Amino acid sequence: AAFSHGIGGNFLKHTLKAYGAINFAAPSFAQCRGPRDVGFKLTYGEDVSSPERTDIKNAQCLVLIGSHLGENMHNTQAQEFAEAIGNDASIIVVDPRYSVAASKAKYYLPIKPGTDLALLLAWMNVIVYENLYDKEYVEKYGFGFEQFKAELSTYTPEWAYPETGIEPKLIRATAREMARYKPATLIHPGRHVTWYGDDAQRSRAIALLNALMGSWGRKGGFYYPVNMDVPAYPYPAYPYPAYPTPTKDKVDNPNKKYPFAHEAITTGIREATLTGNPYPIKGWFVYATNLIQALPNEEITKQAIQNLDLMVVVDVIPNEIAGWADVVLPESVYLERHDDINVEWFRDSFVGLRQPVVESPHDQKPNWWIAKKLAEKLQLGNYYPWKNVEEYINYRMTAAGLSFDELKKNGIILGAKQPNYFDEGVPAEFQTPSGKIEFYSLQLQQAGFDPVPKYKRPASGPAGSFRLLYGRAPVHSFSRTQTNRILSDAMSENEVWLNANIAERYGLKSGDYIKLKNQDGVVSNKVKVKATERIRQDCVYMVHGFGHTAKGLKHAFGKGASDSQLLTRFEIDPLMGGTGMNVNFVTIEMEG
Repeated sequence: AAFSHGIGGNFLKHTLKAYGAINFAAPSFAQCRGPRDVGFKLTYGEDVSSPERTDIKNAQCLVLIGSHLGENMHNTQAQEFAEAIGNDASIIVVDPRYSVAASKAKYYLPIKPGTDLALLLAWMNVIVYENLYDKEYVEKYGFGFEQFKAELSTYTPEWAYPETGIEPKLIRATAREMARYKPATLIHPGRHVTWYGDDAQRSRAIALLNALMGSWGRKGGFYYPVNMDVPAYPYPAYPYPAYPTPTKDKVDNPNKKYPFAHEAITTGIREATLTGNPYPIKGWFVYATNLIQALPNEEITKQAIQNLDLMVVVDVIPNEIAGWADVVLPESVYLERHDDINVEWFRDSFVGLRQPVVESPHDQKPNWWIAKKLAEKLQLGNYYPWKNVEEYINYRMTAAGLSFDELKKNGIILGAKQPNYFDEGVPAEFQTPSGKIEFYSLQLQQAGFDPVPKYKRPASGPAGSFRLLYGRAPVHSFSRTQTNRILSDAMSENEVWLNANIAERYGLKSGDYIKLKNQDGVVSNKVKVKATERIRQDCVYMVHGFGHTAKGLKHAFGKGASDSQLLTRFEIDPLMGGTGMNVNFVTIEMEG
């Protein structure tokens, strides 16, 4: 099995497929964006792509629900967020924590963690029953609206108030604010959305709220992305039989237990490695992802690893997962290597090139070289008929009628401008069973799930505990860059955000060190307190990726606390297998 994150894994996956491997997964689905993609696909027939097709810069009203733009640094979105603010867009932020994004908001809703779906249902109740939705759009493109409307009848702002802690007048005011700017109202779908186990249904509610605004396919909502048509390289006997014919099914989702998972589930592969069902996995190939901190419950990951005969890790920097490897293949960093060309779907079509500007030191090698040499050692050299990656790229560019020399010179080639919205000529087609936007999902109903999202109150933690929330900082990439001395000088440890009143009750102030103990008795490293009024009293917040436990990581070892160590419990989304990890609670252990 292979775990791969990012475009750099393309050639390595090609080698492994040639070898006969069929189990490939990335944490980006079951631990990040998967529920969002499934929720939108159930509603519109397609997902929101990656990078997201959000038309932030043209939005007149932008709603962020637990999306910390500017803290989780997706560059284009952060830049467009700044443009939206400069254009006086109305910003609505829903978050238990007063984030940087919240500081730009016209309306800030400090919601009780875990109750987002209740707020979404109440917003839709107001918009539908006050006739604020885009009627022409819904009548033209919608399916099952009347059944959807009936399901919303009891979800009033008054009902939502004791659940969410948001006053009815504020729920109504923000619902009307969204409707005021339709269709240029964008309720952001989020990215890391694996929170509570009902995440695909919560994401579907966000998709439905956008449908009420008429924002899909409209300026200021969701544009239609385009891409450059660059042919794949014609490997021997392509496309039949490009790779060995599988003799087994994939292990990650046996019998389609999670019926709407359209990508592989990392934790499903981990489970098969641990149990041997439906068959044993005996080798892991890990590219550019620190699975110890990326997957919930570290101990299960470690137990699964001990069932392996071989684990190979390819990365540019040391991390915990490399410490468990039998073989480490050190890769060149992005400034030292070519990657496969990038032709992702985006607002404008493009071909992008990552190419080296300096030589790799020591024995580091680019991913394409590693993959090609490994194939040759495995007697699979015929799968690499090209001599080097530049020959490979040049072939693809020539086949597309494009100039590799121009690409090398400029780093990017832009395609001709194409329409992005319905009113520019994009056909309004929806790949759903009804051929329309599905307000009422018969495919969910037939599979035994709610055709319209229903709110289920999240479980509470032990008395005196705080719900553990976590996120990212723009300085670091997940749990991978804390060993980078330049980045660690900018941010060497994380802090735990603790409400100022709670801190005072414990006699704590900013800069003091405490430890956190979760509901299963796991105790963190010591972590610095950030006493602040910018977070609710019932939760705490940490930046992900710190508290490294491998002693070989001399500079990062023991600095800050690991949220991953404390995430011993998770709720699995029944629709698609995502792991909701905001279900852990902690108490304070006084370090002093």
